[in-house]
Amino acid sequence: MEKEVKSWEQLAELIASSDQEGIHDYMDENKSEDIIHAFSHLNRAEQNDLLGLMSAEDGASLLERIPQSQAVQLIEDVETETAASILNQLYSDEQVDIISELDDDDAHAILEEMYPKEAENIRRLIHYDSDCAGGVMITEYLAFECTETVGEITTKLRDNSEEYEDYNVQYIYVVDDGVFVGVLQMRDLLLSKASVPLSKIVIKNALTVKDTDHLTELISFFDKYDFYGVPVVNDANILLGIVMRKHVREAENDRFNTELLETQGIVGGEELRTMPVMLRSRRRLSWLSVNILLNIIAASVIAFYQDTLQEVIALAVFLPVISDMSGCSGNQAVAVSLRELSLGVVKPYELMRVLWQEVKVGLINGVVLGALIGLAAFFWQGNAYLGLVVGGALAINTVVAVAIGGTIPLFLKKMKVDPALASGPILTTVTDMLGFFLALTFAGLALAHLV
Repeated sequence: MEKEVKSWEQLAELIASSDQEGIHDYMDENKSEDIIHAFSHLNRAEQNDLLGLMSAEDGASLLERIPQSQAVQLIEDVETETAASILNQLYSDEQVDIISELDDDDAHAILEEMYPKEAENIRRLIHYDSDCAGGVMITEYLAFECTETVGEITTKLRDNSEEYEDYNVQYIYVVDDGVFVGVLQMRDLLLSKASVPLSKIVIKNALTVKDTDHLTELISFFDKYDFYGVPVVNDANILLGIVMRKHVREAENDRFNTELLETQGIVGGEELRTMPVMLRSRRRLSWLSVNILLNIIAASVIAFYQDTLQEVIALAVFLPVISDMSGCSGNQAVAVSLRELSLGVVKPYELMRVLWQEVKVGLINGVVLGALIGLAAFFWQGNAYLGLVVGGALAINTVVAVAIGGTIPLFLKKMKVDPALASGPILTTVTDMLGFFLALTFAGLALAHLV
């Protein structure tokens, strides 16, 4: 039976034979997910050789498909001229995303080799934060002066069709010496007489967003309006770019994924197994080493009460249940607070409101969970006092856990500390220490009824 050739093996063979036409066909014939999978199985030298064998257009297409960390690594490794020619083919937002991740020397060298207009555009956009309209917008759009006529515009579109073919031509934007006037639908342009000026057929009072608007405001905007894109203006109403609906959704998804990874201790927000082993190990250890110290502190509570634990050995079965269930309840509150912070639903100064909302939930859930574990302890050992000890400890610890879980992200945000990264270790330490302390203290008070 003939052995099946895996997709990355096929790509590796094309690279080894320097088959540029075959590589071009491979890119055209395969889905994005298959290309990403195959590319990730190549070693670093093969990845660099692949980019060197591609045309600038195919290279740009590859960078658009693979994760950004891999794209940045590729651009760092290739010759400056090659990197510049490929980046020239990308949309402005993608150019900025990659350039902003390079060190200053590499970024400057590449910008010097790029088309002057593209380089100037990047230098302007790179000053925007990635989570505002200016950091998400693209500058590839069609804008014409309001004094121009329909005939002049249609001629320009025909004469520059090759340049405009990659633009998302849904609307034409009309300006008056750079100041945003309105939007012109292609239908109105095509059906109007050639002598009609754009000022006569433009849709004025069109909705816009400010270049400083936060990502949460953009998400709300596209939730409210079913637009393909929206113009971005500054305080002087100068048209700067266009924010596309799909780019806002991608940015929202990227932020969610970053926060998810950070809550699990992946420092830096992204990790791929194609990254250097030492880098991956160092990032993980920076979080795990702190956690081990915090866990030792929590375990010291058990050591302090070891005499009580020896007398009531059955309690050892319930200690991890108490800490784990309380931790789960607290993590639910952390997740809600992180989500509300990202959406702008809650602000860091609203600690007391969030605290009260979480305490109410914690009281209900604490009583229910405490009753369940208390009944389990009673039916197992036939001792009602054991049930009261573990049930009471879990109930109180649950209330504290959700109160801390709901408020600690707001407090950390106010202190300029990443709440996604720091909330988990703090919550785990507190719930473990308090859970052990409550259970062992209650057991000590009721020791005569437990042995």
